Amino acid sequence: MRTAILIAIGLLLVWVVMDRVAAHRREGTAVALMVVWLAVVVWNLLTGMSHGYTFREELPIQLGILLPPVLLAWWMGRKRNQG
Repeated sequence: MRTAILIAIGLLLVWVVMDRVAAHRREGTAVALMVVWLAVVVWNLLTGMSHGYTFREELPIQLGILLPPVLLAWWMGRKRNQG
């Protein structure tokens, strides 16, 4: 459940921020959001490892949390000339 909640929060964060930023600033904003979301995922990875899970067990889950919001940010950032 925590994984689904984190993915939903990431997607919502990207959608809200990118929807409110000016079209000419979307590309830079997308990069910033990707970096912020990577930091959140690293924090979540370290939290899981501190609770006894191994890196190998955590990696697929963290990739699943990382990719949807990052891909959405990338896609919305590419739309900058269409905004």
